[in-house]
Amino acid sequence: MNQDSDSSDQPTGQDPLLLLKTLQLLWTKKEMKKQLKEEIRRGFAGLEDPLAGLLDMLESSSDWKGKGHSLGYYITTELQLWIKEHPAVQQSGIKLKKLQARVLRILAQCPANLLDPLISIYQLHTADRNYLLGHVSHLYHKGDYKEAAILSIKLKLQPDQDVEKMCTPLLLQDKTNLVEDYVGEYPELQSKLLQILDTWCEPGFNIRDITRQYQGLSRYKPDKFNRKMLSKLVFRLLDRFNVDPALCPNVINQRHLRTLNYLFYKRFVEKTMTQENWTDHVQSTVGENRWLQGHLIQLLISYCDLKTAARWAQRCNLPKEMLPYGVADELQKLQIQERVEEATKADNYEESKKKDYYQLPIPRANIHFLQTWEETLQCWEKVLRPGQVVGIDMEWRPSFGMVGKPRVSLLQIALNDEVFLLDLPRLLEHAETEGGKEKLPHFIQMLYSDAAITKLGYGMSGDLSSLAATWPALKDTDKQAQGVVDLLTVDKQLQKSSIDWKKGSRKVDVLSLEQSNEDRGFRQPEKGLSLLVQHVLGKPLDKTEQLSNWEKRPLREEQILYAASDAYCLLEIYEKLCKDPASFGLSSDLTASLVGKSSIKPTAKKQLNKQEVLSPSGQQCKGSKKETSCRPAPISPKEFSVVCDNMLQGLGRYLRCLGVDVQMLENEDDHRKAAEIARQEGRVILTSGLPYQTLQSQVAEGRCFSVNCSEKAKEQALQVLKHFNVQVSLADIFSRCQGVIHWMT
Repeated sequence: MNQDSDSSDQPTGQDPLLLLKTLQLLWTKKEMKKQLKEEIRRGFAGLEDPLAGLLDMLESSSDWKGKGHSLGYYITTELQLWIKEHPAVQQSGIKLKKLQARVLRILAQCPANLLDPLISIYQLHTADRNYLLGHVSHLYHKGDYKEAAILSIKLKLQPDQDVEKMCTPLLLQDKTNLVEDYVGEYPELQSKLLQILDTWCEPGFNIRDITRQYQGLSRYKPDKFNRKMLSKLVFRLLDRFNVDPALCPNVINQRHLRTLNYLFYKRFVEKTMTQENWTDHVQSTVGENRWLQGHLIQLLISYCDLKTAARWAQRCNLPKEMLPYGVADELQKLQIQERVEEATKADNYEESKKKDYYQLPIPRANIHFLQTWEETLQCWEKVLRPGQVVGIDMEWRPSFGMVGKPRVSLLQIALNDEVFLLDLPRLLEHAETEGGKEKLPHFIQMLYSDAAITKLGYGMSGDLSSLAATWPALKDTDKQAQGVVDLLTVDKQLQKSSIDWKKGSRKVDVLSLEQSNEDRGFRQPEKGLSLLVQHVLGKPLDKTEQLSNWEKRPLREEQILYAASDAYCLLEIYEKLCKDPASFGLSSDLTASLVGKSSIKPTAKKQLNKQEVLSPSGQQCKGSKKETSCRPAPISPKEFSVVCDNMLQGLGRYLRCLGVDVQMLENEDDHRKAAEIARQEGRVILTSGLPYQTLQSQVAEGRCFSVNCSEKAKEQALQVLKHFNVQVSLADIFSRCQGVIHWMT
């Protein structure tokens, strides 16, 4: 059969535009989708050149330029499938190049969902690379920066482009997501981008020098392009791409400087840090960095005196030419010795602590610091006994907003007459060298999964999340936990109770505490576990070691006593509440209702069912038709405590008016501070947008909620209250609003 006779059997040369009109008519009749698909396939078979025919149809129509599934998209994807069944229609050589030139003009205008099918159909990955780069460059110089970047990503052109040139206008338009995607698969470009961003954060660098080059830029958002935004972006990229932070010295230095300012605030304004604790963190923050050491001296002059600044200058071995006038003179006269007055003052302070704070009721000899596997065996023999009740707590070095999740440095396990402190960094090190990597995680899992052992904690979900980050083998411990009592849940019940603590059976000498605080000028209001200890046992915990450098060895004696107290007080609280729950406003069956519960989450923050998914937008997707089976138990605003990210301050104020316990980040705070507060105080994080992805991975499941930032505070509040099933009464609103009105007047 010759070619002519073969051609006569098949209709050829059908007009693509006539085919398009037929398809448009069918497209308007949604119920005829099957017929539409068949007509498309018959049409392709009747076209002399289906690839050219598709371009004719797209060029003569504009419906595909909008978002969503258009007729153009439907035709294109059907052709992509049809070509797989009819590979002979594929073009090559000069004809293919002409088609590629045509499709590139369409790609500059088409939505994202059309890019991949068109690139595949017209084999653009095989096109001349210089030609593709030239086309992208043309888009860029027209001001189509977003389109140029997306096309570059799809065609994998990034290695041949200038990363600074491509990403700068995107950053000015606040398209950081696109910037992250642009460098996402190329470690070298990630490093280049981070170095560029870091140079923009140099002290003295004028960011306006960059913005002047793009003065006519459409959708330019100058308020979003500043050193603070760049710093946050750098830390997010460092975290996402696991890049060495040393690559960004300027941003790291600025973060360390903010940490220094925070430490000075805690020590000299709040006065909630001991000298030893503060000194540890300052030394760790400053290190050998001369720039930071210079700022340290300036802060010491502002907050202290020349003599103190001179002592630190000597400790840092700073050259005299770096020292301000006065400090250098003081350094020459400085006598290196501790003054007797300071020692006496410290002794007096220790005595006052015994009077005002909770004291560990067991001898110091009964606190065991364990650093080897052999030492831990005595711990497990005593702990893993049926009927045992243990208090568990964990400590880690404060991150002060730096990259990464906190790693647990100390695991405290308290029994009735002794406390075991497990040095996890050292035990991890021994496990690596001695081949016993699975032994300790195995025993920890046995402890948490044994329903016959009652485990006491406070905010245990946050602790277990940090433990899993430290030791990946423990990542599912929270799901296997049984016999767990989270006293944070009890604390919520106590707060809900109508018992007045000042008039109840357990009286707290608040005036005495406040007076002693004024004498020392030292104390902030109690919160969290410390407040629970004060309510139940009469005196709060001394939390001055809470922000210690828990990674530094050896631990100071104050740290050891603090860590042991944090775990042991749980036993005393539990015993007191179980003996007489009614006097604290709790139900008489407290023991039966708490012991043996498998969930480590407070009942007020019930986890989603396995069939439910929490989307980044904060919406809950339900696998069950019965909505009531998915919702958490109803709670009052007093039982609900949250920390609001700094872009949701309006929502935070609105929730406060409704009686919710709200803490809000300041404008200058990094988003990661919300995770620290949530873990320490058992709060739910309310955030929005990109920070949600970072924060939700740092806390337990269901403890981070993303709010729609485009809505008003009232709508946001309703969304939050509905999701967590918070039932607001008039009494809640009125009592809270009176406080707000009083504060405003």
